[in-house]
Amino acid sequence: MNKGTAIVGFFICFFAGMFLMWGIDRNSGTGIAAEGASSADSLDHSAAAIPVTGQDPQWGNANAPVTIVEVSDFECPFCSRVGPTLKQVKDTYGPDKVRIVWKHNPLPFHKKARPAHEAAATVFALGGSDAFWKFHDLAFENQRSLDESKLAEWATTSGVDAAKFKEAYAAKKYAAKVDEDMAVARKIGASGTPAFRINGVTLSGAQPFEKFKAVIDEQLAEAQKLIGSGTKAEDVYPELVKKNYKAAEEPSSERREEPQDNTVWKVPVYDDDPVKGPKDALVTIVVWSEFQCPFCKRVEPTMTQLLNDYGKDVRLVWKDNPLPFHPRAKPAAVLALTAYKLKGDDAFWAAHGALFESQPKLEDEDLKAIAEKVGVPWATVQANLDADKFGDKLEQSMDLAVDLQARGTPHFFVNGIRLAGAQPVEKFKEIIDAQLAKAKALLAKGTPRAQVYAELMKEGKEPPPPEKKDVPAPDDTSPFKGPKTAKVVIQEFSEFECPFCKRVSPTVDQVMQEYGGKVKLVWRHLPLPFHKHATLAAEAAQEVFEQKGNDAFWKYHDLLFEAQGTPDALERANLEKLAQQVGVDMAKFKQALDSHTHKAKIEKDSEVASKAGINGTPGFVVNGYFISGAQPFAQFKKIIGRALKEAGG
Repeated sequence: MNKGTAIVGFFICFFAGMFLMWGIDRNSGTGIAAEGASSADSLDHSAAAIPVTGQDPQWGNANAPVTIVEVSDFECPFCSRVGPTLKQVKDTYGPDKVRIVWKHNPLPFHKKARPAHEAAATVFALGGSDAFWKFHDLAFENQRSLDESKLAEWATTSGVDAAKFKEAYAAKKYAAKVDEDMAVARKIGASGTPAFRINGVTLSGAQPFEKFKAVIDEQLAEAQKLIGSGTKAEDVYPELVKKNYKAAEEPSSERREEPQDNTVWKVPVYDDDPVKGPKDALVTIVVWSEFQCPFCKRVEPTMTQLLNDYGKDVRLVWKDNPLPFHPRAKPAAVLALTAYKLKGDDAFWAAHGALFESQPKLEDEDLKAIAEKVGVPWATVQANLDADKFGDKLEQSMDLAVDLQARGTPHFFVNGIRLAGAQPVEKFKEIIDAQLAKAKALLAKGTPRAQVYAELMKEGKEPPPPEKKDVPAPDDTSPFKGPKTAKVVIQEFSEFECPFCKRVSPTVDQVMQEYGGKVKLVWRHLPLPFHKHATLAAEAAQEVFEQKGNDAFWKYHDLLFEAQGTPDALERANLEKLAQQVGVDMAKFKQALDSHTHKAKIEKDSEVASKAGINGTPGFVVNGYFISGAQPFAQFKKIIGRALKEAGG
């Protein structure tokens, strides 16, 4: 393995992807249990170059033509954020085409990861894949609270006997599985997380869905060729892995590496963006970054080296992308923007350097000391924080990141060419040198230096338009909130057993607070077939609506999500208990559940979703625009703003 590859591997944990996901979080969003199908009896592919056996947690059918081996870490935020992308993979391809296999790889600098992985291995050994994926989702949902005290609680919630778990976990009975997986990860060169091997093809980091789709579609075609030539379905995985995979120990020149994407994206540079380097530089590096991200700090020496090595030919443009799970990123950004507003570029970069130097100490007292160091009044910084003075600027930057699919930080565009993560200096130089040659060719044709970037951006790729779904307007049988005649209607296809539907609920509340007078939110039932309690919960919620109207429905909706994850949350007895709390006629309620009075309504909503190609939850249709999964508020805001503009609202 060459030096560059080793560095890239070490830093894979930061790669962005999805945002989800956000999911990412996820929809993130964004996990497996919420969208999965139980694996069929596992095939023994222990002899394959990348082994898969019945000892590995799996989603999907064992003889699916495409196997995604996921090497992951419960404490890595980018592993959590790739969840929405994996959800989209499962929704798009289903368990008959794609199988997902989990491999443990707790990274050494994630101190809480190893215990979580040992607990997960124990859960799998005692409860199988279904229990594992439930534990998996709980661990990622509570990633900032990965305390050992929680592990037993999550194991029990996942369906594992508490006493058996406690005994096996304390004895480290299944800890060896974690070590075995880590050895596999080393063998295949997956030194960072998340890392994927798709039928042996390498895909590193929290990449966007399009990256997964390109490889999966290619592998589906390859699998079809094999099957057509007589290869048995159960032999497809080892055959394709043999073809696609080269061991990590082999010379890097012989390994299959993902080619650089040389698509030029149209990346605007605004007058109020902090810049280091001459405005007429031939190469512009635009970076989306933030001050609490450790990987953003690690790439700083690379940026310094590039600016020194290329001098007047390179400039660096900063755009903020404070990630939601870094609570001190936004206050730090406000301090740096205050310095920029008061004293210009030099003051911004002075604050920028001091903030990274202070990391991870970014509390108010730390920011105050930095403000004094760079000559910015702390009172002004505090006032700007209180007044959200730079809210519009930050949202502009974050919205543009969403448009350009610049998931995670740091994320770079070098004259419009994407480069994700804290890559080694050689990778940047490879792109910069090619762009310098291109820029000098423009100079030779008479383009002024100051116009080179604008000239290159003329042919840049525009962000893709939002996805659309054809969904008919809801009728009066669906619960809603907001003005009945609102110009923007959000139809939420959701269910009460999906953890990502629960996760997005605060975001939906934020949407209604922000746009309450302009937006109507409509609930559409979409209980997924592998959530055994979801259909009855949907019928119960619909009965509450029929009896007591919208207010009671939304109260019941909140109670069901509050109960989610607790033992017997959606069992019949608890559905009745919660219904009593909202004051329904219990005799009618029980009769409705006994006779499945609302089965037709639930099926009708599900049929509407199916015809529109909505197969997972949560899914939102905003005046025809589709939002898949538990996306952050910024994504909703962008789509709602577009819909309002088109509706004249």
